[in-house]
This record gives sequence, C-alpha cells and structure tokens, in this order.
Amino acid sequence: MTKGYLYRETRSGGSGKAFLAEPKTFGARGSSADKGRCLKQRSLRRFSNYGAPPQKNRLSRCALIGMLILAAALLCGCEQLKGLQDTIRSMRDGGKTPAQGAPEQPIFAVNTTAAVQGQIQDYLALSGDIVAGSSVDAYSDIAGKITRIYVSVGSRVRRGDPIAEVDPSRPGMEYVPGIARAPIAGTIVTLPAQVGMTITQSVPLARLTGSSALELRVYVAERFISKIRTGLSCEVTLDAWPGEVFSGTIREISPVVDAASRTMEVRINVANTGSRLKVGMFAKVKIITERKNNIVKIPASAMIQRFGENFLFTVEADPSDPSVRIARRKTIKPGILIDNVLEIQEGLTPEEEVIVRGQTLLEDGARVNVIDKVAPLAATY
Repeated sequence: MTKGYLYRETRSGGSGKAFLAEPKTFGARGSSADKGRCLKQRSLRRFSNYGAPPQKNRLSRCALIGMLILAAALLCGCEQLKGLQDTIRSMRDGGKTPAQGAPEQPIFAVNTTAAVQGQIQDYLALSGDIVAGSSVDAYSDIAGKITRIYVSVGSRVRRGDPIAEVDPSRPGMEYVPGIARAPIAGTIVTLPAQVGMTITQSVPLARLTGSSALELRVYVAERFISKIRTGLSCEVTLDAWPGEVFSGTIREISPVVDAASRTMEVRINVANTGSRLKVGMFAKVKIITERKNNIVKIPASAMIQRFGENFLFTVEADPSDPSVRIARRKTIKPGILIDNVLEIQEGLTPEEEVIVRGQTLLEDGARVNVIDKVAPLAATY
C-alpha cells in the first residue's frame, strides 16, 4: 500500500487560491485513475503557487498597457496645454502670438462724397390763401330795382365804366334810371347783383380787384417774428401748377400779434404771370430769411457729435503706404442746417472727400475701403 496525499481545491471567499491536502492510501501499485487524479492535483498545486488564473493575467496586462497609453496621452496633452497657456499669456501682454506676430489692422467699409463750395439759404415754410392785392366794392347811388347788368365775373373794367342800371321808380311815379359805375380800374371778382333785385345804397353790386398782382396771406408764429421783415423774397408753389415756382415779396407785416393764435399776419405780393393764379387758391410759400454764398457745405449725416464736440472724418492716403487709405478726424464749426444740408464755417475745405456713411466706429488713422461715392450737393438752390 502506498500512502499519498489527495489535493482538493477549496475556495475561500471565492478567490480560488487556497488548497487543502488530505491523506489518501492507494494500492500497492496504485490504479491509473488514482495516479492521474494525483498528478492533476499536483498541477493545481503548482498553479496555485505561481499566480492568478490565465484570464486574470491577460486582464492585468491589458490594464497595464492602458495605463501606459493614458500616461503618454497626458504627457502630450500637457505639452499642448502649456503651448496654449503661452499663447494666451502673450496675447494678454502684447496682443501678439509668437507664431502669428502682429494682428492685421481691420478695414472699415465707408461711403464718401466731396465737400462743395456754393450757396445755402435758410427759410420758413408756411402756407396760406391767395387773395386780391386790393379790392373795392361797387355801390349804387340810388335805391331801386336792377334792370340791367353790364359786366360779368372776370370782366376787366376801367374807372367809371357802367356796372348796372338801377330804376328808382315808384308806383305812380317814374324816374330816369340811374347807372352804378366802377369806382376803380380792375377786374370783377364777385357779382352779387341780379336783374330784378331791389337794392339800397348799402348793398354792394360787385367787387373789383385793383390790379393783376395778387397777395398771399400767411400767419407767422410768434417765435419766428424776429426773422421776418418787409422786402424778403419768397418762393410760392401751388398744387394747381406742380413743378413751377412763383416769386413774391413781403409787402406788409401786421403791427400786432393775435392773442388767441399767437401769430402775426403777413401779406406777400405774388407776380401773376400769365394770369394763372386765381383768388382763393391754396399755396405753399418759403420765406427766405437768410442766404449765404461761397460757403462749404456737406450732407448733415457726415457730422458726428460727441461730448459737445462736432467733428467728421475725411479720407486720405496713408503716408507710410500710399496704396492704403485711412480716415482723418477733423473738428469743425457748423453753421446753417437746412434740408439735411450743413454749412461748415471752419475745419473743412472744398473738394475734400468726406465720409458720410460708416463713420460711427472710426478712429483717427483707421484703414478704410471706399465702397461707394455719393454724388456731391448742388452748388446753388
């Protein structure tokens, strides 16, 4: 009989690494099955002495390789992170990166126009009605019945021409008819008299305008009175004659201001060329209060106002590189502003190229690109 040990694997806590040996008695020679079982148990013993199962060894090797790859990636990432930090630090300090150098200066797109030397005028825009320059009512010297009318509306008469015939007869009495005559030379504008009408000496037969000149009656607000004076020229336009301008002159200014409307009456003589103007027409008038010649003017949109300072930008060639155009800031003294046209009293000369659009974000010396050139203003009105 041979006495040996049978090794049996027992797991402790699921680790699979603890083995117990139990005595076992074999036969004299021992059966082949018992010997094979013994050899298997010995191999298990040797395996338990040298380490973990093969699957776990493979997992350990994979984990080690992964850790090496992660370490390499972290090293590369640190280098890139260091380069990024250097770039941010350099941009914060000087605005330059070691690789790129100085950043390119931005270019602003602008529109320009040329400053013009010419005329500018200030005016008051008003409206009113056209009335007769002078009008007189014609009356009869006697009371009676109108038996005949010699004129019609629009007729031209001279002083003393007959207008109507009036019969003063009464029942049982007959009188010679009387003639009502024109008191002045002019045009019949209204004719209330009718044949068969009985009138008295206080009833007007007709109204005459004294001349071909007409008047435009307008009312000026109190705050503009200081700008009004007799002799100022006026430009009159009417819807009946679009596109045509009639000239006029202030003839009379009321000496009082209406307390209710706070306005002052102004009468303007209007030349009735071709008798195209009619009494009662509605007209628009520009009273020219100030006119200047040989001044520098630009579109009002070119001027910028900041912190009480008035300035604009002109376009010039860069002295260091003539192919590059830059903006130059110029302080100006503005004058009359009317209809989006601005007078420049100081700081600008004629024919200078002025930026009229895109100048809001500009600074002195900024690079610009002229996209469009706007047509200059007219020299005269």
